[in-house]
This record gives sequence, structure tokens and C-alpha cells, in this order.
Amino acid sequence: MSVDHSQAPVLEALAAYREHGHLAFSPPGHKQARGADPRVREVLGDAVFHGDLLASGGLDDRLTRAAVLERAERLMADAVHASHTFFSTCGSSLSVKAAMLSVAGPHTKLLVGRDAHKSVVSGLVLSGIHPVWVEPRWDAERHLAHAPAAEDYEAAFRAHPDAKGALITSPTPYGSCADLEGVARVCHSRSVPLIVDEAWGAHLPFHPDLPKWAMDAGADVCVTSIHKMGSGLEQGSVFHLQGDLIEPHVLESRADLLGTTSPSVLLYAGLDGWRRQMALRGEQLLGRALAHAHEVRAAIEAIDGLHVNGRDDFCGLGLAHDFDPLPVVIEVAELGITGYQAADWLREQHAIDVHLADHRRINTQLTHADSEETTRPLLRALTALARAASELPRPTRVEVPAPAELRLEQVLTPRDAYFGTVEDVPLAKAEGRVAAEMITPYPPGIPAVLPGERLTAPVLDYLHSGVAAGMNLPDAADGSLGTVRVVVEALDAS
Repeated sequence: MSVDHSQAPVLEALAAYREHGHLAFSPPGHKQARGADPRVREVLGDAVFHGDLLASGGLDDRLTRAAVLERAERLMADAVHASHTFFSTCGSSLSVKAAMLSVAGPHTKLLVGRDAHKSVVSGLVLSGIHPVWVEPRWDAERHLAHAPAAEDYEAAFRAHPDAKGALITSPTPYGSCADLEGVARVCHSRSVPLIVDEAWGAHLPFHPDLPKWAMDAGADVCVTSIHKMGSGLEQGSVFHLQGDLIEPHVLESRADLLGTTSPSVLLYAGLDGWRRQMALRGEQLLGRALAHAHEVRAAIEAIDGLHVNGRDDFCGLGLAHDFDPLPVVIEVAELGITGYQAADWLREQHAIDVHLADHRRINTQLTHADSEETTRPLLRALTALARAASELPRPTRVEVPAPAELRLEQVLTPRDAYFGTVEDVPLAKAEGRVAAEMITPYPPGIPAVLPGERLTAPVLDYLHSGVAAGMNLPDAADGSLGTVRVVVEALDAS
């Protein structure tokens, strides 16, 4: 039966709420902007408050008899070829935890790519799941990690046949993509599910020239951030389900366990509107974005001292399986500066904000929202950066370890280390101790150190030199890394 994707149940219910003149004697207390501070209304506009109402007893009746949210989720599932879709207003950080808890539980094993986001590690801490780490494909030349391959998961399952399933991150924040079909086959040969953290892949289902997305590749659960590469509002996330390895009610229940009882209708509206936009015009909008990205990449490549990473850089034997060209990842090391310096200079001098920065590159992410109107100023700013780079202070060298030195021994589970008895020790005395905290360069938010891992000199030197060069470590108890939080010796499993 044909599905009418011109519908937008949440947006239509919001319009009906206003049209019928509902008068609420319930939260939220601003009462459709009337009670909001005039100075706040001046900045935000009243439309924000008009869209902020209760999901049940507001957008829908108290028994949700109009099934507003349910209808919107069914439309989303149809648009992306999933069996079930669930909206989340707590970001993919919650959605991925719900997915993990639907597959594994306390004291059970889950295979996890070690390039996972900090939200996955938080899920391990909260759940007590025992991670079996699967090593990423490390590019030693570019100091970059790509997702593990299917054979890496096969080897991990052979070593841990009792694992309940697997989790992989694809695309990475740099745009490199895994062989999801291959990993799904490895999982399904054992009748266990595959979770894909596809937070950066909301756009993938809507254009044939983009990498294959998780549901089409055979994944069981996929988590997607609509606000990252889509048109949703911040924190707008969805998780999709297919197959019979996970019961829909279990996934919904796990999300309810973690989520808010006061979801934002504004975020629901953003998710609903994004689905309609992509279902009706996605291929056209993304086709234009891909063509524009090709032009922008060529223009940046022509700027002396800059190199745009492409398929030839990221894909190949021992590297990524596929590549999304919309995250435009630019190497700046030839200019003699770090990505941290480049990001700060672009913001301060040209009001240009980049997505992420590391010791040698920046990511100037493009979406269907970009056009020559936005990329002309970007190209001017990058040209100016190349000219000004020689005048910037010489950067502190970041001591990036070899790939083999980046891997730390997991001595305790993340949960046991995080909730154990801890102490803060000077950096100089942290080597050999077991970390009790995540230490995460952010963005992109992939922890360099996890709770329960034994600290080594190369990783500590990397983080210390990174902080001196401009790295941001928001998770650490001491972001300057003067001290490190570790498990006390009495509980150290060494």
C-alpha cells in the first residue's frame, strides 16, 4: 500500500493545537510564551514557545488516541526501509545505550569497535556489559582510525563465542564507512544482532551515490542523529529496528528506561519534518549537495598548503570500506600549524566554525543546506588562513603514538573502575595505574582512555602534549591533565 509522505503528523497536530485555541492549565509553565521573559522572547521568538507543549495532554490527548507520534514513527520507518522506528529527544547518546541494553545486559559480553563514541562507553559503565574490544583499522600515516572489518569481528567472535552481539560505528566523524554487510553476515551466521552507531549517517538512505546505510546492509538496530547531517534540531535522534533478533517492545522498553518522561515536541517536529523533506525531495537535495561538495573539494585542494582527504586517502586494503564525501576533511599540517590553531583562527578572524579539529586537520562538514552562499566565505577564509599561517605561533608538537601503543590493556570493566574507590594522582605518577575515568579528545568524542584501562607513557604523553597544543579533554576530572583519576591500589586488579 502506498504511503503518503506529504503528511507530517506532529507538525499537523501542532498547527491544529494553535487553530483550536487550546488553553493549557498544565506544563510547560510559560503557557505558550505568555509567561516567558520578554528578553528571551525577543531572542528566540514566540514560535519556539508555541511549539513547546506536552506530548500527551497537549499535542495528543491524555490517552494518545490520535497516535500522532506513532504515525510519525511509522512514516519514518517506511522512508528508510526499517520495520520499526522510535523517536528520541535525548540524542543518539541515549539511543545507542538503549540499543546496547536491548542486546546485552550486566556481566554479558558485547563486541565493540574500539573507535566507539564516549556515549557507548557510558553505556558500558551504566549497564555492566563486558566489552570485547575489536581493533579499528589504524592508518599510521594519517594518524586516523577507520572502523574494524568483517574479519576482525569474525576473529573476535571465535575468541568469544558467548558474545551477545556486536556494535560498530559507521560512518566515522571523518566520513569513512565500514563494510556493514560483511559484519552483519558475521553476526547473523551466529544468530546474534548487529548494532550500528550511524549517528553521522542520517542522509545515507536518501541518495544512491552515498554509502549503503545500515538497514539496507542488514543491521538489526541502527542509531541515527537527525541533527548532525540532517535538518532536525539538536538532540533529535531516531533508532530503527528490523529482523526478529530483537523484540520491538524490548528496544522500546530500554529506551523508556533511560529517556525523559517530558519529551520535547519541538524535537519531534524537527524529526517529522526532516522525514517529509527527505522522502519527497531527498535525492534532489543530496544530489545537489554531492555535486557542490565535489566543487568545493577541488577548490580547497587548489589552495597551497591544504589537502582534502578523499576516497584514495581513506579507502583501500587495511583501511575503510567506503567513503562519504560530505564531511570535507582538510589537512593543514603542511602550513606548519595544527587543526586546533586553524579552527580557532577561522572562528576569530572570519566567524567560520568547523566541526572538529585535531592535531593536523579540520572537518568542514557540508550538508544539503550549503550552497555557494555559504561556501564562498569558507573558501575565502581558507585562502586567508593559508596566507596567514606563517605568522601564527609555532605549534606545540603532539606526540602521537604508533597504533600499537595506542591500545591499552583492559584490566577492569568500565563499570567496576568508574564506580570503584578512586584517587587523583599527578600525571607523572599515572603510568601503570588503572584509569577510573574517560579521557576523551572532543570532538569527535572517541575516548583515548577508558575506565579500567592501564595507563601507559605513550598515551599519557600524547594527551599531555595534546592539551598543550589545544586539545579539549572535557571528560577528565582535571581537563588540564595535571592530575589523572585512577583506581586506588587496593582495588587495582593488577
